[in-house]
Amino acid sequence: MREMEQEKLKRWRLILGAASEEKLEAMSASPGGGLLNEEELLRDAALAAIYDDTTGMLDSGGAAGSRKAGLGKSAPRLSKWLGDVRSLFPSDIVSVIQADAIERKGLKQLLFEPELLSQVKPDIQMVATLLALKGQIPEKGKEAARQLVAAVVEEITKRLEQEMRRAVTGALNRRQHSPLPSSSGLDWKTTIRKNLKNYDKERGLLIPDRVFFFDRARRSKEWTVILDVDQSGSMADSVIYASIVGSIFASMPALDTRVVVFDTEVVDLTEQCAQDPVDMLFGVQLGGGTDINKSIKYCEQFIREPKKTLFILVSDLYEGGNRAEMIRRLGEMRQAGVQTMALLALADDGVPSYDEAVAQKLARLGIPCFGCSPDRLPELIEGALKGADLSSLADRIKTERKG
Repeated sequence: MREMEQEKLKRWRLILGAASEEKLEAMSASPGGGLLNEEELLRDAALAAIYDDTTGMLDSGGAAGSRKAGLGKSAPRLSKWLGDVRSLFPSDIVSVIQADAIERKGLKQLLFEPELLSQVKPDIQMVATLLALKGQIPEKGKEAARQLVAAVVEEITKRLEQEMRRAVTGALNRRQHSPLPSSSGLDWKTTIRKNLKNYDKERGLLIPDRVFFFDRARRSKEWTVILDVDQSGSMADSVIYASIVGSIFASMPALDTRVVVFDTEVVDLTEQCAQDPVDMLFGVQLGGGTDINKSIKYCEQFIREPKKTLFILVSDLYEGGNRAEMIRRLGEMRQAGVQTMALLALADDGVPSYDEAVAQKLARLGIPCFGCSPDRLPELIEGALKGADLSSLADRIKTERKG
């Protein structure tokens, strides 16, 4: 009976908000201990962002508690809040809360009026917000939302594509030799090594009888690249960047690219990735729980030649599934010869909160775990395809980010 009364007090506390804490706690069986546990406090904070007049969490400026809000500087907080809501409440309740967020916090005008949405400056935070709210966008606003997402995709692609192609072709072309002469493709190291027997000691000259050049031709599907991407709300930027990088990889004949996203379920976006990255992004569902182990198990089927496979896990490593099995799978993958890395963030603004214990265990298995800006990714890809020590590359990037 006492437990039922305590549960009722908790419910009233969540309904009435923090202002009721003192009076309700005085009515509880154990005053002074707090009515809500850690998860319930997270729920309370998520509800307060919408229903408490004293919060400015989702506002885009001005004093806390302002009813007038938009999607300006608050967009990073808003996209994370939307992900948190999906992980803390049942799906039917999430729909109600998101609808109230649009109505109460001034988002409705933006999402329901294509003319206004078309005037918004496209940026990655806006894309994250739109993808999180895509189920709330009415039919007449969908085209404007798509155009905004397409503009951001185009800008990021232009920024990354040239360097990414250079990195991949540079790494793969240096594995083949060609009989066709090219001064820019001359392989000095191999030419010298193969002609040491022709060294003229008297004249101090190396007289080659054969000169070696790098082959500029690309072999089809020479490497398999697997991007396994966490859809958690806190990973919004990383999901967007990783999806666009996946579409760039998919356009390269030398790579067999797979793009997989996951929460508690696994979704293979490889087909959309090869066709239209905008469609692929609209296939992403930000927020929700996390089962990394399930996604890794799904991806294992694409590893046909381990030493020609690059596996990139984009995740903060907070595992809601079987953590021990997840670590074991990644360790076995690394032992088999797969170039394996965990990107805790693929974003411009640094590394988010992540599970340090899991990251340390993976590092001991030879799997580097670090945050990386998209501009540094080509260097990592080139190193991985050349068989470089990824841990050394990761340490250098960590040092540079701290500097």
